[in-house]
Amino acid sequence: MKIYIVSGLGADFKVLERIEFPKNYELVFIDWLIPEKDEAFHTYVERMAEKVDTSEPFCLLGYSFGGIMVQEINQLKPAEKVVILGSIKSDKEKSKFIKTGEVTKIPRMLPVGLFNTKAASVYALVRKLFDPKNPKILQYFKVRDPYYLKWSVEKVSEWKFEENPKVIQILGDKDIVFPIRYSKPDYVIKGGTHLFPATKSKEVSKILNEIFQGK
Repeated sequence: MKIYIVSGLGADFKVLERIEFPKNYELVFIDWLIPEKDEAFHTYVERMAEKVDTSEPFCLLGYSFGGIMVQEINQLKPAEKVVILGSIKSDKEKSKFIKTGEVTKIPRMLPVGLFNTKAASVYALVRKLFDPKNPKILQYFKVRDPYYLKWSVEKVSEWKFEENPKVIQILGDKDIVFPIRYSKPDYVIKGGTHLFPATKSKEVSKILNEIFQGK
């Protein structure tokens, strides 16, 4: 069976490379696409879902914004299992910080140039949010198109979704992006920041083996 995987906002699959997935599953990575000008979110989701082959059973796994994306894909193409790492199951689990962006529409008003990764302000914000103790944090963020980054931040802040109880959620208890106090995760990674798939890969691998192998 295939596991279709979507990584985090702007991230490639380096953040997930230390995870040992069950050997009897085939991993298929879905790369982030650059949004068209003023592209609607549902249209973007449809394009992301094109890679998913529904002629045979499959699973979905997403990290961070990828967790949001796989839940949206699951509505178009239902999976056997949906697992999200460092992500939320509904808009009710958003932090106050993200909700502020939704109410004020600040992300929509921010200039595209602010999302240029050469800007020291972006590095400082990413490091503060994701893992303040990890100086090499930008090595995980490879999709650096400013329009894509601005569009993605807007979509996260605006996201509305009803929780699907079948979605399996894994969260770190030190995650600042999606604080655990707003969620009731199925699994908790002790000491896990938002980068826990990279920094706590052994624990994550064990949990994923339980989920996918039923052990």
